[in-house]
Amino acid sequence: MLAVLPVATARAEVQPPRQPPPGMSVVGGARLGQPGVQVDPAGATALPELSALAWMISDIDTGDVLAAKNAHWPLPPASTLKTLFAAAELPRQAPDTVHKVTAAELTGLGAGSSLVGIQAGQSYKVSDLWLGVLLRSGNDAVRTLAMMNGGVPAAVTAMQTLADTLGAQDTRVVSPDGYDAPGQVSSAYDLTLILRSALANPDFTRYAATKVAQFPGGRDAKGAPVPSFQIQNGNRLLAGTDGVTRYPGLIAGKSGYTAQAGNTLVTAAARDGHTLVATVLNPQSGKSNAVYDETGKLLDWGFAARARAAPVGSLVHAPTTTPGHDDPDPDPVQQAPEHPALAGARLAARWGALLALPLAGLVVLTLRQWRRQQARRRRRARVAAFLRRD
Repeated sequence: MLAVLPVATARAEVQPPRQPPPGMSVVGGARLGQPGVQVDPAGATALPELSALAWMISDIDTGDVLAAKNAHWPLPPASTLKTLFAAAELPRQAPDTVHKVTAAELTGLGAGSSLVGIQAGQSYKVSDLWLGVLLRSGNDAVRTLAMMNGGVPAAVTAMQTLADTLGAQDTRVVSPDGYDAPGQVSSAYDLTLILRSALANPDFTRYAATKVAQFPGGRDAKGAPVPSFQIQNGNRLLAGTDGVTRYPGLIAGKSGYTAQAGNTLVTAAARDGHTLVATVLNPQSGKSNAVYDETGKLLDWGFAARARAAPVGSLVHAPTTTPGHDDPDPDPVQQAPEHPALAGARLAARWGALLALPLAGLVVLTLRQWRRQQARRRRRARVAAFLRRD
């Protein structure tokens, strides 16, 4: 049995401009702030044809941005913003915590919101609520979890704080579920940083990698019993549904759609010991499943070009712990690799007074290579564990 969704109310929508603004952010490198496609033309095969307003393909093990188009263009993110909600809110409740939903917790949902089918008066495990968020993109599940953790304004504040901590400077959070709201934007660059942070939490990866799950039933408004029902992952590249072939090695991600944002997708896949993240925002081709087709092509290109193409920028490093959730003894597997620029600067400052410049440079390069190898081993072990589940 599937949840019955309300019909979207017809309304005039303000579409995003079709040209990137001047003076975009240069976080991660000057080329990423330039409009249009940025790629090393000498080091890789030609890019596939992509119609998205903005996109980016990155190796999150090395931090290299392999290619991008309008990486810092602030655009409506739709439900890809739920990755930020998960990164900020997942640590707050144990998965087996049981919560009874009230009618007040389900008020204020936007017209036409995607719903998983939560019913007031029913009790749900936190793990079920997160499956409702990350598989069915249920705004009712987002609202319930937000209310459990202090309310919607508190969730928005936590999400914005985490975005700022991660270096996601293009992101402005207004609604925790990604529903269209004035001023709510993110970028291909920021959504990549956010997914990298979310993937550091094994619970996120486990939920977002789930293809199908049984969602609890209960009783309807008349008291009649409602059986549990199946929910399916909305990321068609992972689920292999609706005419889209499942992408090999796909780990996790999040899709989205609103009238203002168009189709959006941020997703991670692993191959040959490397994890790439492709972010695609608002394809313009008008083709069915364009966001999945373009993401798949971008991942194919990235895996083929990774060892040959010179990067056009880099992912900034940021702590992986959520603000306000101290972890005195974090699992080293969950630590993101340090950004090479920060590592090199700190090491040069530490040794500058003691070593000659050539020796300092050698130490920096050696340490950087060691850290990258360690990050790859940790990532490879986690990815292998998830791939064995298929």
